[in-house]
Amino acid sequence: MAPSCNGMILKPHFHKDWQRLVATWFNQPARKIRRRKARQVKARRITPHPVAGPVRPIVRCPTIKYHKKVRAGRGFSLDELKLAGINEKFARTIGISVDPRRCNKSIESLQANVQRLKEYHSKLILFPRKPAMLKKGDYLAEELKTATQLTGQVMPIKTVFKREKARVISEDEKNFKAFASLCVARANARLFGICMKCAKAAAEHYVEKKK
Repeated sequence: MAPSCNGMILKPHFHKDWQRLVATWFNQPARKIRRRKARQVKARRITPHPVAGPVRPIVRCPTIKYHKKVRAGRGFSLDELKLAGINEKFARTIGISVDPRRCNKSIESLQANVQRLKEYHSKLILFPRKPAMLKKGDYLAEELKTATQLTGQVMPIKTVFKREKARVISEDEKNFKAFASLCVARANARLFGICMKCAKAAAEHYVEKKK
């Protein structure tokens, strides 16, 4: 209950060591500058590699609540690399993340990530380790001058949302009773064994009666 009038302040806690219980964040602006400088140093160190890191696969979020959304995964599976024609060890050296534990559970995701790998490999510019000894896939010195370092995310994932057009509700949809249909389906699933047993007994009885 709050004090009223000009009375005495109830239970004043003025002798606590409050300085020990307060957390300050005065170093936040300086840390912001330090992180920015560290990103710039890393970008110069790893040039001409992309700043945001390697390319990652398209995966779906777990659970029924979020499985309609897509996001970037940890790495491409071995099956995806095999179908794309890229070696696992070589993939790690050209900016492709690899996850050997990941397994493909659908053909759609497998084909989408294989197509993603092929598109990335077609746009890739490979720098030779030794300019005097060019290997297969390496670019010439004149072509390397046109290469620029990618600052953003490599091949960002775009979510495609198809909005349905408004239409007139049909008579079948108006007469459809969703709750009753769910109750019938649930009852059929629960009584499936009993119904099969009764049907089997009726069939046997009919055969014996016919004899």
